[in-house]
Amino acid sequence: MKAATVRELKLELSNCSHQELTTLCLRLSKFKKENKELLTYLLYEASNEDNYVAEVQQEITKEFNLINTSSYYYIKKSVRKILRIAKKYIRYSGKKETEVEILIYFCTELRNMQPSIRNNKVLYGIYERQIINIRKIISSLHEDLKYDYELALQSID
Repeated sequence: MKAATVRELKLELSNCSHQELTTLCLRLSKFKKENKELLTYLLYEASNEDNYVAEVQQEITKEFNLINTSSYYYIKKSVRKILRIAKKYIRYSGKKETEVEILIYFCTELRNMQPSIRNNKVLYGIYERQIINIRKIISSLHEDLKYDYELALQSID
């Protein structure tokens, strides 16, 4: 079965009643955890972005505290997992400001981690790539926000 395009889906959904849309959303939420998480964000979290960012930051901190630091192999696996989780939450929001805040927090946690990431080329590469991503996103923001986020970025870099 070939999936319909977004445009086709939008046209079809515009023809549905309120009850049908509710039924479709509930059925969609039963199939994947990510669908349910996205609906949760859209219904409960989207109205208060600051609270959402704080919750994501708490989860990142919790995950960093759970890292097995006995070997760089386990550290690398865990850091990649944490970054994957952070990117998932960033995708739900879709806002550049949220993305910058979460990535700056991730880089701060990564930089403060013991043992130091400077002793491992792969971990330091992950850190550097995220700094590059942050700079790229900051360049597309409003001037006032650019200045604030540049200061935050300089404090960790």
